[in-house]
Amino acid sequence: MMFRYLNQKTVAVLVAVSLVSLFGCSQQQPSAKVEPTAESPKPVVSDPKAETLKNLQAAYNGESNAHVMYLEFANKADEEGYGEVGRLFRAAARAEEIHRDNHAKVIESMGATPENDIATPQVSSTAENLEKAIKGESYERDTMYPKFISQAKTAGNEAAVQSFTYATEAEAQHAELYTQAMNNLENWKEATQPIYVCEASGHTTINVDETATCPPSNSSQQYEEIL
Repeated sequence: MMFRYLNQKTVAVLVAVSLVSLFGCSQQQPSAKVEPTAESPKPVVSDPKAETLKNLQAAYNGESNAHVMYLEFANKADEEGYGEVGRLFRAAARAEEIHRDNHAKVIESMGATPENDIATPQVSSTAENLEKAIKGESYERDTMYPKFISQAKTAGNEAAVQSFTYATEAEAQHAELYTQAMNNLENWKEATQPIYVCEASGHTTINVDETATCPPSNSSQQYEEIL
């Protein structure tokens, strides 16, 4: 009987020890602790001045390509008998040239060199070219230039803000005129009226009156007549 009693006691002790060991291990599980090291990447802090210069370069490249593309679109419109549309594309090309040069001046004032990469324009029918132009101008008006203006204001670069603002206002005018042409394409065949482009800002309009605004430029003629 004593042997049997001792065996049961021994078993009880062994079970108790096992339980203590089991729960003790579960309470002392090792935990991972991440310590910062010298090699840990640091958060990237954007430089407003660098961002504005990058935006100016992007805008300079975009306007350079738009200038070339719209001249090709103008030739296509003339070939298809849409003389008024051809004139509109030439006016827009002149405005983009002005924006390009305005951006270049600000880039140079920041000690950098304007850079562009001219791509070969993809020319389709006049209707398709107008549709493509509307999308491009709308993107610049609604998304690209507002972002650039905001960042230039943060950088305190008033010259960049002005250059971007001039472009934004003209792109809005281009989108509106392109939409008018696309919606009434048959009425834009005969070139009956000149289109005017402000030499300082690229402001583009069909009617020049006392309400039209054109900042002064080095030339005595504020608006250039595009025929």
